[in-house]
Amino acid sequence: MARYVLIDEFGGPEVLSIVHDEQPQAGRGEVRVRVLFAGLNPVDYKIFHGGPAAARYEAVPPCGNGNDFSGVVDELGDGVTDFQLGDAVFGGKRMNAQADYVVVDATRIIKKPAALTFEQAGSLDIAGRAAWASVASLGLSVDDTVLIGAAAGGVGVLACQLALRAGATVIGTASPVNHDFLRGLGVLPVAYGDGLVDRVRAITPSVTAALDYNGAATIDAALELGVPGARINTIAARGHRAGAGITEVGGQVADLRDLQTLAELIAAGEIVLPIDRVFPLEQVQDAYRYLMAGHLRGKVVLSTR
Repeated sequence: MARYVLIDEFGGPEVLSIVHDEQPQAGRGEVRVRVLFAGLNPVDYKIFHGGPAAARYEAVPPCGNGNDFSGVVDELGDGVTDFQLGDAVFGGKRMNAQADYVVVDATRIIKKPAALTFEQAGSLDIAGRAAWASVASLGLSVDDTVLIGAAAGGVGVLACQLALRAGATVIGTASPVNHDFLRGLGVLPVAYGDGLVDRVRAITPSVTAALDYNGAATIDAALELGVPGARINTIAARGHRAGAGITEVGGQVADLRDLQTLAELIAAGEIVLPIDRVFPLEQVQDAYRYLMAGHLRGKVVLSTR
């Protein structure tokens, strides 16, 4: 028997439970992965809360939960030649990942670089794609100063470093407890909340772009700072300030090659991906309460070990 996280009905973290079922079997072109770690993302709780996110991903309880995973291939379906039993892999499968086993199309997983930890790999699919695609969408250069909201979070911390690699100056909003960490990456940290625009202006007279990973406040601040709407990208407040020309490029436009490149950069130590906290699978409700409280540094993951 295998464990998996079940969404019993729409609501808060209390709707998540651990249930047992037969181990799934890999079909033709598929592999079964013994999941070791499964990452949490804000979109997960937007889905199990119900509403637009649930409708977007066609979530109908009872159903599984989570997207990101890492683990070891333990069964090969007919026709699979690119993987072998025992290969360390990572990837994503919406509303299936938080389980002892996940069956996935063999074309949708990546071999884990040896120096990338399973914890990091298991938290990379959504955040990595979102960071890569959203940063790329702005075409940042040495001429840019970019404001990044939620700079210490799972997507933000990757986006900050990708923006720095593009040559941009990066100003990142975060809780004061994370300011020294961001400075160590080369980011100019500012506290979020009331007075954000004034704090940014105290650092620089000009902001040319913005990336929003936490909500409307970053978009509002960027517009007040004179950033054109076309140079603001959001994945957290889609539809906010409609008519301003704000773009909404997310991970859907990043492919496996982009994710593999990012994984290799992390494995090489050129980009940092901190793991804020690891929870056992049985504590999935507590893990989401922790995630929803905010003020994180990097990613939160579940362990099935």
